Amino acid sequence: MSSTPPSTPPPAAPRGSTILSRGSYAEALRIGEILRKETVGGALLVIAAVIALVWANSPASDSYFALRDFKVGYEPWHLELSLGAWAADGLLAIFFFLVGLELKREFVAGDLRQISKSIVPVAAAAGGVVVPAAIYAVINLTSPETLRGWAIPTATDIAFAVAVLAIIGSHLPSALRIFLLTLAVVDDLIAISIIAFFYTTDIQVTPLLLALVPLALYTFLAQKYRHFFGRKAAAAWFILLPLGVVVWALVHASGIHATVAGVLLGFAVPVIRSRAGGGPGSGPGLAEIFEHRFRPISAGIAVPIFAFFSAGVAVGGWEGLRSALADPVALGIIVGLVLGKPIGILGTTWVLTKATRASLDSSFKWIDIFGVALLAGIGFTVSLLVAELSFGHGSLHDDHAKVGILTASLLAALLATVVLRTRNRQYRAAEELEKVDADRDGIPDVYQNRP
Repeated sequence: MSSTPPSTPPPAAPRGSTILSRGSYAEALRIGEILRKETVGGALLVIAAVIALVWANSPASDSYFALRDFKVGYEPWHLELSLGAWAADGLLAIFFFLVGLELKREFVAGDLRQISKSIVPVAAAAGGVVVPAAIYAVINLTSPETLRGWAIPTATDIAFAVAVLAIIGSHLPSALRIFLLTLAVVDDLIAISIIAFFYTTDIQVTPLLLALVPLALYTFLAQKYRHFFGRKAAAAWFILLPLGVVVWALVHASGIHATVAGVLLGFAVPVIRSRAGGGPGSGPGLAEIFEHRFRPISAGIAVPIFAFFSAGVAVGGWEGLRSALADPVALGIIVGLVLGKPIGILGTTWVLTKATRASLDSSFKWIDIFGVALLAGIGFTVSLLVAELSFGHGSLHDDHAKVGILTASLLAALLATVVLRTRNRQYRAAEELEKVDADRDGIPDVYQNRP
């Protein structure tokens, strides 16, 4: 909130502009609901990863790797995959479908459609991608083989980050929560682009062109009959889902990572209700309805199962752990996530304020941005996926990358906990101000609760 009295004329732009001021309350409510679901998903993700680590380093480790590498599927369609590959290529497509929905929702109807509100988090997310990638590249500059993993420390795992917030009981204000979610969403978009352009080596044109046919039909039906699919959940399952599966299978056969299909399908879903369905003021659009339906599946099933099959790495005791951490791959990931992320996010935000003569909202201090930037250093789901794409599933570098990702995520979580806990009293005060504003605007208490 601005500290300028109502009777004082607003300062001329851009000198008087502020960053991280609170957005619309409707947006804060929507973000709060998303983060509540991600909190549960983050807890399940952590539990799945711990189980995988314990099992992979137990006397029964052979059974874990046998399960992960067990193949099922139809070989003539190139779909005889291991369970681990099904989790990475198949289940994770659900996660990326939600990323596509969220990205479109933010840029079409969310606060990010306003350049004044989107420029800071988008630029900060870009800085939080470029700096970790550069740090990793510098550490691995003399090794072309390991340099391929430069994109591993670029992503933020929002579910893991929100789970940390829930554990430490942080009362992070809505503006900082929206900032964190936006960072994660934007760097997911960047990660998707990296996967599509840098980790696709052999493209099969025929299946890629064929994928456009069911994708076009899926898009037409979703746009034309958005109200019907919003009201009839079964119709979406029996009509749109099979088309989505065909798109996924053809994209997978084309050589492009199949999770990109999930994003394309998410982009195809309309955000705003049609005029025939009552228009924008008649409730949530199909994208938001689908988000409500699929987020529990993604957060509660798809991502934890992927974490279970991807996080299991045989460390080899303390000696193996020391050897893994000494590898430039793990070192680059750790330094990139723990130092590069906060440097990139905080540095870009600071430079932007100086370049535009903007200032932080009076409710916050730079240490708050630093705490959120540390939290963004928790890179897990997408980082594990990029590690597998970089080095090959189960390779030595892949195993060392996983050790680096797990170590970096733990360090980032601990450091963020220390910083954010020291600010909890101030966050509670900001939260009370938000409730006062909500009461003044006539918003019922039941809608004011946030995670």
